[in-house]
Amino acid sequence: MTRFATYPSLAGARVFITGGATGIGAALVAGFAGQGAVVGHVDLQTPAGDGAWFRALDVTDTAALQGAIADFAAAAGGIDVLINNVANDARHDPLAVDAARWRALMAVNLDCGFFAAQAVIPIMQRQGQGRIINFSSINALLGPAGMPAYVAAKSAIVGLTRALARQYGPDGIRVNAILPGWVVTQRQLDLWLTPQAEAAWMEQVALKQRIQPEDAASLALFLAADDARMITGQALVIDGGRT
Repeated sequence: MTRFATYPSLAGARVFITGGATGIGAALVAGFAGQGAVVGHVDLQTPAGDGAWFRALDVTDTAALQGAIADFAAAAGGIDVLINNVANDARHDPLAVDAARWRALMAVNLDCGFFAAQAVIPIMQRQGQGRIINFSSINALLGPAGMPAYVAAKSAIVGLTRALARQYGPDGIRVNAILPGWVVTQRQLDLWLTPQAEAAWMEQVALKQRIQPEDAASLALFLAADDARMITGQALVIDGGRT
């Protein structure tokens, strides 16, 4: 039986998550709630009754996103952890992407992470501490074809992580990025993870098992906990040994 860690420092922590209704986001909500944290999250989709504070919104609407962050902070008495999880890995032809499509992909994969951080940093500064965890992807390292906007945005997330970590470290704010490999969510099963694609993936990894949403969530729990108090500005890969 697999046993996972309990982090006393997460009990009562106020955690805000973007894209928390499904996939990795749902695992994050469940994982932090299981640690005794006070969890709030936003998504376009309504979650299946996880009991956490929730607001349905489009994260590319900056005013709505920052308003939700402010409202959750008011309800919870602050925010200790921000997790920028939301993303859209839609495939696209570089030669067919117009300016509007490019901006839309950047808005969901990059911009909302910056503006969420912009909203929580003053709260964390007043508290004298905080943790921001940004979800990137190993695609930032591998640069696969067919999704240039996603790859560009996920690469920029790593740079943003390092810049914010450097600037706000003196305020007690830690900022790290998680770069997952091919996490088996329902979206991936529905759209991309064919038996042939999975067989090819398994040939490339050292650990011949599927990466589950809970695996990514477990890394986020560690980074948010005091156990990782001296880790900041890092891009941590969780890909079963693919890269």
